[in-house]
Formats: sequence, structure tokens, C-alpha cells
Amino acid sequence: MASTVLVLGGGVGGLVAANALRKKLPKEHRVVLVEREASFLFAPSLLWLMVGERTPEKISRPLDRLSRKGIEFKRGEIRKIEPDRREVIVDGTTIAGDFLVVSLGADLDAASVPGLSEAGHDFYTLAGAGSLYGALERFSGGRIALLTAEPVYRCPAAPYEAAMLVEGYCRKRKIREQTKIDLYAAEPGPMGVAGPEVSQGVRGMVEAKGITYHPEHRVQSVDPAARKLRFANGAEAGYDLLAYVPPHRAPKVVREAGLCGESGWVSADRATFETRFPGVYAIGDAVSIPLKLGKPLPKAGVFAHAEANVVAANIARAILGKGKGATFDGEGECFVETGDGKAGFGKGNFYAEPLPAVKLHPPARRWHAGKVLFEKDWLRRWF
Repeated sequence: MASTVLVLGGGVGGLVAANALRKKLPKEHRVVLVEREASFLFAPSLLWLMVGERTPEKISRPLDRLSRKGIEFKRGEIRKIEPDRREVIVDGTTIAGDFLVVSLGADLDAASVPGLSEAGHDFYTLAGAGSLYGALERFSGGRIALLTAEPVYRCPAAPYEAAMLVEGYCRKRKIREQTKIDLYAAEPGPMGVAGPEVSQGVRGMVEAKGITYHPEHRVQSVDPAARKLRFANGAEAGYDLLAYVPPHRAPKVVREAGLCGESGWVSADRATFETRFPGVYAIGDAVSIPLKLGKPLPKAGVFAHAEANVVAANIARAILGKGKGATFDGEGECFVETGDGKAGFGKGNFYAEPLPAVKLHPPARRWHAGKVLFEKDWLRRWF
């Protein structure tokens, strides 16, 4: 009997899951990917786009290409998820599946901080990264502020990479001496989930660039007219150019489906990513996996990729009645762009206890070259 697997979301997790399932399952079984956007965006490269080193066309691919692989692509807005029936309503049409993979990422909620969206550039979006590049091109000196609005956001290294890339851009344009760069973080330190050594290492990279780092500064409001930031700790700061990481939330349709736990994010088994609903799995940024040190597993593409492979293997096994089961082991890695054609590289086991066992390699040209190759290979492999 033929089965249907519905994959919700066309980001890293959804794309890998759909591809892996299509390879594992005979043609009579359907793999359907549902996504509201027409194209996949390779989000790590937004950091390069915001300093003029990429264009949107270079880092995106049309999702309808998936049909050439036998993956059905359904473009539309998911209005409702019925996890107990493994059904979704997409723009008024009900689609049923035998298995459901929820990979809808996180919604960005700049509007929850008064004045934030009017005042600055959200470099976690294509539009915001593009507008930031335009603003940097026009910038002739002054105060640049970068901030993380809340402690939990996807790609923990990205705000720190962004600050260092902006610093390098200012040097390239010979306006660095006229520019002060401040990084305001809602969290106590960079990438704290990777352990104290990695956190101190990344902070050292940032401060070595002459960037002033302000931990535990959670933005409360922004006054666009006065160009002033107000923080929950009572501090205030001025700026001339503002770039930010907005608050992240589990998508509304996911929250309304009853998939989220006390954390506000989807709860799933840390080894298999099956939710409390049989046959329903959740992967990627929408999921929160608590770790021993009290922080959740980072929201990052490398984990969504690995989780997708685990889920695809287990769904294929359930459908075919053969093959090996799979579990996620907590391994992950991350490039840390530092500018000047260099990057650091962190790798290790985030499930290790009592602290994640992660090692950070210092910045080098080979790590930057590795990230460039990773980008090219990723866009080629999945499309």
C-alpha cells in the first residue's frame, strides 16, 4: 500500500528530509513538500550579502526544481495543522499524509519590540540584509550598533560574524577610524551553549577587531527619531546605523496545533524527533531540545540537516518494514566568519554532559575557503 509523507517547510531541514525520503522510498510512495515561498534561500550567505559579497540570485534556488527528483512541490500558506490526523490545510485545500515532518522554522517578530523594525535592518531576512548593504554603502562614519533582541535565535554565531564583517567592510571603505561599532547582546556571552571556552574565544575574536561588546543588554524599545536604544537593564545608547536580530517565535500555525511545550517551542524526542503525536516528527528551528547545562540545542542548519536524515531513515523504515533505525547523536559544527577572508571553525558534541564538548579552531583562510565550498556544494547537491 502506497504511503504519503508530508514535509512542511522548504528550508534546510525540509529540503534534506524530502530529498532523503525520495531516495529511500520506491516511486509509488509520495513525498510532498509544502512551502509558501517559491525559492529556497541559503541563509548563511546573508552575512556575505549584507556586505556586498553576494547577490540574491547567487544564494537562492527555485523549489519547483524538486519535481525533477520526484518530489511534489505544493506552494501555499499552511493555515492549519491537524497532527492527530496528520493533515494540513493549505490555502483552503486539505492534504492528508501517513507521516508528517514539521520543519517550519521560526517566525521573526521584530514588531514585539517597539520601534525596532522602523529603526534598523533585520539581516536575518533577504530584504533586511539587502537594505543593510545599501545603508553601509551610504555610511560615511559614526556609530554602528548591532544587537540581538532575545537570547534564543537561530545560528548563534551569526550576530558575531555580522559585527566582524561590518568592521572589515568599514576598513575596506577606509571609514573605520571614523566609525564606532557596538554589539549589544541579550545573552551573557557569545555562543554560550557551546561552553565557556568557545564563548570566550568568540568574544576574543570580536574584541580583537575593536568592536565594543555589551553582554546582557536586552533591548526594550527603540526611538527611531532620536536614534536611541533603551535596554531592560536601564542603559541607553545612541546609534547612526542599526542592524539587528529580531525576537524568534515558533510559527503561529505550529503553536495553534498543540505541538509546543512549556518552552514555547515544539517538544520532540531528542534522539528521533518524533512528537507526542504518532507519525508526526518535528525538526529544525521550531524545535527546542533542552541540554544538561540548561540551554537548548542551538537553532542551526547543521542540526536541522542531521535531524532530517534521522527522521527520513525512521519514516522509510516504518513504511518499508526494513532498514536500520537512526538516532541523533548531538554532533555539530559551525564556521565563524571573521572577515579578511578568514573564519574560525567550531566542532563537537552538544549532547555531551555536563557540558558540550566543542572545540573552536582559530581564524584561518582555510576555514573561510571551507565555508565557500560548503555553500557551493549545498546549492548544487540539493537542486
